[in-house]
Amino acid sequence: MTTTSPTQTAPDLGPAPLPVTPGKAPRFKIGAGQQLKGGPFTYIALIIVGLGSVFPLYWTLVAASHDQQRVLDSPPPLVPGGRLWNNLQAAWEQAHLGKAIVNTVIVAGCITAATLFFCTLAGYAFAKMRFRGRGALMTAVIATLTIPPQLSVVPLFMMMADIGWGGKLESVIFPTLVGAFGVFFMRQYLLEALPYELIEAAKVDGASNIRVVWNVVLPAARPAMMVLGMLTFVQAWNDFFWPFLALNQDNPTIQVALGQLSASYTPDQSIVMAGALISTLPLLLVFVIFGKQIIGGIMAGAVKG
Repeated sequence: MTTTSPTQTAPDLGPAPLPVTPGKAPRFKIGAGQQLKGGPFTYIALIIVGLGSVFPLYWTLVAASHDQQRVLDSPPPLVPGGRLWNNLQAAWEQAHLGKAIVNTVIVAGCITAATLFFCTLAGYAFAKMRFRGRGALMTAVIATLTIPPQLSVVPLFMMMADIGWGGKLESVIFPTLVGAFGVFFMRQYLLEALPYELIEAAKVDGASNIRVVWNVVLPAARPAMMVLGMLTFVQAWNDFFWPFLALNQDNPTIQVALGQLSASYTPDQSIVMAGALISTLPLLLVFVIFGKQIIGGIMAGAVKG
C-alpha cells in the first residue's frame, strides 16, 4: 500500500478562476450563440456607411425628378421634384428600355443558370474526385483569371460573326456560360462543406454519380450557389463592354440602351438618370426577394464546415 508524503506537491490544476463579486456580473461574458453589443461609435460608423451607400441611389432619384437646368444648378437640388414620371416615360421611349430589359433578363438569367450548373459540377470534380492532371487543370483554370478580357475581343468577335450570331443575344450568352472564378469559388467551398463520408455513404447505398450530385452535392452547395448566382447576375446585368460590341441598337441590353441616352452631343442628364433608375429597380427587386437566402449563403460560407 502506497502512502503520500506530506511534502509531495499537489497537481497543477491551472490558473485559478477570477473572483466574481457577489451581485455583480463579470465584465466579459460571451457564450455560444450570444452576440457582442455595439457601443455608440459602432452605431455612428454604421449610420455613416449606410448613408454613404444609399446616397448615390437617392441622388439618382432626385436628379431624375427635375429638369436638366435644375440638376445643373449650383448648389444642386437635394429634394425630389415633380418631373419623375415625365422623365421616366421619356427615358423609356427614347431608349426602348422595355425591349432592353427583356433582353437583359434573358441574357443574365441564362448566364446565371449555366454558371451555377457548370461551375458546381466542375467545382465538385476538382474538390472531391481523383483523376490525372487535376492539379494542372486547376492551375490552368486559375491562370485564365490573369488574362485581360480585352485580348479576346477581336477573335471572339470574328468567331461570333463566322457563326452568324452577330447582333444576336447568343453572342453575349455563350462566351460567358462558365467562368474561372465560379469554378474556383465552388471548389474552395466544397472542399470544406462536403465531407467524403456523405459521398461514400451514398455510393454504398447504390447511388449513381448523377444521384450523388443531385441528392448530396447540390444541397451541400446551395449556400455558395446563392452567393455565386447573385454575383453572376449582377455582373451580367451591368456588363457593357462586350454587349456594346456584339449587339446593335435594334437589339440592345439595358446598359447598351443607357449608353444610347448619353450618346448625343448634349444629353439630358435628368433623362439619363431616369434611365439609370429604371435599370436599378430590377436588381433591387431581386435582392428584396432573395435577400434572406443570399445573406444566409454568405454567412454559411464564412463558417468553416
